[in-house]
Amino acid sequence: MDLKQARGSRRTASKKRNKHPANGVTGAQSIHRAAGLLRAITFRGRDGARLVDVARQCGLERPTVHRILKCLVAEGMVTQDPGTRRYFLGHLVFELGLAAAPQFNMQQLFEPALLRLAERTGDTVYLSMRSGLDCVCMDRKEGAFPIKTLTLDVGTRRPLGVGAGGIALLMTLADEEVREIVAANAWRIAGYGSLRAPVVLDLIKRSQALGFALNDRQLTPGAISVGLPVMNPYGAPYAAIGIGAIASRMSAERLQQLAALLKSEVRALERVVVAGKARA
Repeated sequence: MDLKQARGSRRTASKKRNKHPANGVTGAQSIHRAAGLLRAITFRGRDGARLVDVARQCGLERPTVHRILKCLVAEGMVTQDPGTRRYFLGHLVFELGLAAAPQFNMQQLFEPALLRLAERTGDTVYLSMRSGLDCVCMDRKEGAFPIKTLTLDVGTRRPLGVGAGGIALLMTLADEEVREIVAANAWRIAGYGSLRAPVVLDLIKRSQALGFALNDRQLTPGAISVGLPVMNPYGAPYAAIGIGAIASRMSAERLQQLAALLKSEVRALERVVVAGKARA
C-alpha cells in the first residue's frame, strides 16, 4: 500500500468512527436524549411511565426510545416493572444522587427556614427547584394544623407554571421567556384539570401584580397555595418556597400575612447565598 492509499484508508476509518454513536454530534445527541428520557420518567413519579408517554414527552419515535431505555435498564439507571411494563428510575440514579448530595444539598440550606415557616403558620411548606422546563419538589415540612394539604411528594415534577412553586419560578422572568416556557409546556399543562396555557399566563400576570405567587385554581380541590422565588446572586430564580393550606384558612388578609413571612425568609436565604458566593 502506497502513501496515497494509506491516507485514503485512514480517512475512511475516521469517517466510520465519527458515525459511531459514541463520537461527535451523534454521541452528544444520544446523551441529550437519554437525559430527556430520565426526566420524562421522573415526571411520572410513582406511577411510572409507559413507553408511549416517554416517546410523546421527548418527541421521539418509539423504537428510538425503546432502544435507549433498554441501554439505561442495562446500566441500572432505569428499571421496568415486568407486570405493568412501566419504567421507573433505577438504583444507579439513587446512588449517584447520594454521591452528589454533599455538593447540592439544598435541603440543608433551606431546612431551617422551612421549619420556621411550618411552625409559625401551622401549614405545609414546600421547597421547589427549577429543572429545565419542570419544577421539582425538593423538600416538604408539615405544620401542626390537623388538616394537611399534602399536594406534592418530595421528588414530584410538574411543568413550570403549575402550582404556586411553578408560578413563582416564572413570575420574575421576562415576558418573552415566560411565554416561550408556557408554550413549550402547553400540552402538559392541559393535563392538570381546567388549567390551560392562557390561564397560566393570567395567573403569572396576577402574581406579578400581587407580589407573590397565588395558586387558587383548585388543582387539589379545597386547597390554596402561595409562593415566592429565591433569587441567585445573578438575579435569576433558582428555587421557590410555597405554603399550602385548605381554602378556609386562606382569607385575603392571611394571604398577605403568609406572603410577608415568606418574603422575610426568602430575603434572609438570598443573603446567605450571596455571602457564600463571596466567601468562595
